[in-house]
Parts: sequence; structure tokens; C-alpha cells
Amino acid sequence: MSQSSSREALIAAAYDRHANMLYRVAMSHLGNSEDAQDAVQDAFARYISAAPTFSDEEQERAWLIRVTVNRSLDLLRQKKVRSYVPLEEAGEIAAETQEEDGLHSLLQTLAHIPEKHRSAIVLHHLEGFPVEKTAQMLGISVSAVKMRLSRGREALKELLQEGKRHVH
Repeated sequence: MSQSSSREALIAAAYDRHANMLYRVAMSHLGNSEDAQDAVQDAFARYISAAPTFSDEEQERAWLIRVTVNRSLDLLRQKKVRSYVPLEEAGEIAAETQEEDGLHSLLQTLAHIPEKHRSAIVLHHLEGFPVEKTAQMLGISVSAVKMRLSRGREALKELLQEGKRHVH
């Protein structure tokens, strides 16, 4: 097997292992399927161009998550600058939103809490990473992760209670 075909096999294997999880992470930040797919695609493009080497699969996953989160934040910043929806598309967007499942509505609720809390909640609660690993991936201390989780859960609780009050 040539060096390029073995590299392609490594990239394909990494994609198979991590793409779904990275998509969920990107969706939690972006709330939009197309943008989430773009963020994951960009993360893998960076993986291909940077050709990083990792000591294990955990280190690879942490790197890909960090790149995906950073790309998601970049896309959010760009969206703030160009947040325009043509009137013709507004009806389509509303119809698509009504069709989304429970995960999407949770991700939409998560979109209303601060990004730093959202990242900690997604990695720890939705992706199942331990607090220590979440801290490592976010580049912060374990106590900072615990504080962000606590504040994020409190913010989610308030948002969910608000939603119940508006429904009744």
C-alpha cells in the first residue's frame, strides 16, 4: 500500500469514527444542518491539509472537536454580519423548522445559552465526555468546566420553564 493510499484510509477511518459526533457538536452551535455540515467538512479539510499526527484516537477526536467548534464559531460570526433571508425562503425555513425532531429542538434551546456554557454541555452531556476530557478539549480547567456546566444547566432550566409558561 502506498503512503498516499494509507493516508486516505486513515482519513476515511477518522471520518467514519467522528463525523456524526462532530455534526452534533456543530449543530449545537449553529442550529442549521447545512452550516453544521459545512463546519464538519471544513474540519476534515483542515485535518487533511494539516496532516497532524496523534498519539491515540482520543487526541485525534479532541483535535477534531476543537477545530469543529472553532469553525462553527467562525460561521456564527460570519452569519451575524450577513443575516439576510430572502422573503421567498422564509416560508420554506419555517416549514423545515416545524419538521425537526426532539434533538433539533434541544439544540435550538441550547443555542440560546452562552457559547462557553453550550460547548461544555454538548461535550459532557450530549457526547458523554468526562469533565476532565471536556476541560482538555476546551483548553480550560476542570473547575471551569464544572462551573460552565452548572451555569449552563441553570440557563437551560430557565429557558425550558419560560417555554412552558408561554405554552400554557
